Amino acid sequence: QAEKNIELLKGYGVKRIVTACPHGYNTIKNEYPQFGGEFEVIHHTELISQLIKEGRLKIKKGLSELVTYHDPCYLGRYNDIYQPPRQIIRSIPDIKMVEMEQNRDNSFCCGGGGGHMWLEERTGRRINELRTEQAMETKAQIVVTACSFCLQMFDDGIKAKAAEEQLRVMDIAELVAAQVQT
Repeated sequence: QAEKNIELLKGYGVKRIVTACPHGYNTIKNEYPQFGGEFEVIHHTELISQLIKEGRLKIKKGLSELVTYHDPCYLGRYNDIYQPPRQIIRSIPDIKMVEMEQNRDNSFCCGGGGGHMWLEERTGRRINELRTEQAMETKAQIVVTACSFCLQMFDDGIKAKAAEEQLRVMDIAELVAAQVQT
């Protein structure tokens, strides 16, 4: 399938690909080159961070809430992208950010990788519930992430912990969109 995708992308003259999915980012950036897919690949956190830095995306209002950021496995540990999401969050006036105990290269999987999102745990507790508990320990009101799998796993974890009144999850693009000057 990779070869077909590469052929299609090259047929359209694609040079740069922006992904919102860390899994897709990793695949296109690190696996497609062995099949001839040489593209500039950036994650949407890198693009948003750059647009804010250049003044092309203006944050209009602040957010006086406490947030924590969850590092998706394929964005952080597999591709070493830790700074852009944090730069984005810090660019929002009045926002307060607190790191979870396990963060960056020591982060903890949300439980969505490897098909775990569809599995029922036979013993022990679900990984997403453990990670949700870690987020709750920070007292943050919002868990921000940059992966749709992580977003779903936290959403499920928050519901399982009956914590909808104290914690919600947002993709970093949603967080920025709510604060952008139009």
